[in-house]
Amino acid sequence: MRTSTASSSTPTAPAVPRRPLGVAASATLVWAATLMLGIAPPSFSTNADAIAAYNAEFGQTLEVSAKADIAAVARDDYSATPGIETFARNGTNRDWAQLIILFAGWPQTEDSITVIMRWMRQENYTDSWWLRNNPLNNGWGAEGGTFLGGNPDLVDAAKDVANALTTYAGYAGIREAFARGASASTLEQAIWTSPWATGHYNNGAHWSHADVPLVTAPASAWGY
Repeated sequence: MRTSTASSSTPTAPAVPRRPLGVAASATLVWAATLMLGIAPPSFSTNADAIAAYNAEFGQTLEVSAKADIAAVARDDYSATPGIETFARNGTNRDWAQLIILFAGWPQTEDSITVIMRWMRQENYTDSWWLRNNPLNNGWGAEGGTFLGGNPDLVDAAKDVANALTTYAGYAGIREAFARGASASTLEQAIWTSPWATGHYNNGAHWSHADVPLVTAPASAWGY
């Protein structure tokens, strides 16, 4: 009997053509390098270099004609007005005179200040102008309601004088003269003819026009 021997070999898959590895790797590296170079920001040594580079590429210029008119800019002036605390801290007879004007709302003229200082001298002299904290011997608002009364301090005294001069009908001539910033002679005449002093300063005969020296009152008289 004849016998036959069968072949046991395994079928072989057809070969698949491959791209060369070296070419693919090189292409990948080139692509990555190109990508990286495309997104990486440029390097500048300083901020000034970066600004200069930006201006070189995106900067704009504006040319103005030499004939163009340049408008002048108007600026408001400003000034500071001394307040209650400033006058009280300075503490002189001049400061007290200005405090009356401040409370009354009148213009701070040199004639107005001078006349009130003269007025204070006629009432309480100069060296003791703060006597009883009532430099003008004003009964309006003072303790007891008379010109011999006192005040808690010189600030209150100035308020009382300003209140009297701006409200009492008999002092209309005084407040009108101060309100319009009248001359010293007009202010004094208004005081002499008013009922402030019963003797009317003998119509000015009992009134000195000599310079009034600056005298500082004790801090306690100002409430400090």
